[in-house]
Amino acid sequence: MTKPTRLATEIDFAKDGKQVGYVRIPHSSNISAYGWLGVPIAQIKNGSGPTVLLMGGNHGDEYEGQIGLAKLIRKLQPKDIQGRVIILPMTNFPAAMAGHRVSPLDNLNLNRTFPGNADGTPTEMIAHYVETVLLPMCNGVLDLHSGGRTLHYLPSALIVGNAKSPEPKALAALKAFAAPIGYITAAGDSRTLLAACARAGVTAVGTELGGTGQVTTETIRVAEAGIANMLAHYGVTEKPATAPGTRLMGVVGQGDYLYAPTRGWFEPHFDLGDTVSQGQVAGQVHFLDEPLREPVTLHFEAAGLVICRRPPVPVERGDCIAHLAADV
Repeated sequence: MTKPTRLATEIDFAKDGKQVGYVRIPHSSNISAYGWLGVPIAQIKNGSGPTVLLMGGNHGDEYEGQIGLAKLIRKLQPKDIQGRVIILPMTNFPAAMAGHRVSPLDNLNLNRTFPGNADGTPTEMIAHYVETVLLPMCNGVLDLHSGGRTLHYLPSALIVGNAKSPEPKALAALKAFAAPIGYITAAGDSRTLLAACARAGVTAVGTELGGTGQVTTETIRVAEAGIANMLAHYGVTEKPATAPGTRLMGVVGQGDYLYAPTRGWFEPHFDLGDTVSQGQVAGQVHFLDEPLREPVTLHFEAAGLVICRRPPVPVERGDCIAHLAADV
């Protein structure tokens, strides 16, 4: 039997209207014996209807979702919807406040922590609350990500599934978000939010909207348009935002990912958005502290579009340098 959450909120999920508050995480420290950490949460509700959960800040250094959802909390009113919208703009609050991918309190990655632990660390308790309290109320979920500090994506939305035969409801939601690229990635890690949604039987879409720890007018535009599209798709609002169609692609295996085989300084022979072929030279890892040492040449293991690359030049063995997607 699942343990009850230790987290609490002043939000009344059954009440109509607009409520903004905090999910309180019990946290005792050397400077606050009986303290709590407040994860911002908002609910806008108007009568019966579908419930949509919108999440940003799953990783604290990814900002399009955090900014877009904070703006939505101020703008959206009960009269604008039919049903319920629950918003977590800074889901892993300690990581978001630090501007880090993982929480400085427990060094955990929220998106590798589901289903969480009611008696665990702060990140584990957040994951447990989302999976056991929020997801059972939901008809649809949008989890807004970007590449964080170390990766840069072409603005994309994604679902988990088989690229050749995706689940119809998930595919419809992916198309509805209407990012420039919509890709289907193979199921793998059971610790992600999208895996938690699958366990709960809730249709979920994720995004990768940009990266390098910054936002642009384009990535914010895609985020805000996609949020509006999803609210309309799930039936909470009537009119979606105007957006072009999405290019459907698949990420099907480890061959779509390029990793650094050793420590060094990477010189790319490609750019974000390039179409590359299998066996094509991807770049070289140089050893700048050993200038006479020959660099290691990397090759792409598959063909496709470069939808993501690592901007930082220094690499360590195992760092993801790029990943590809292919049209489906």
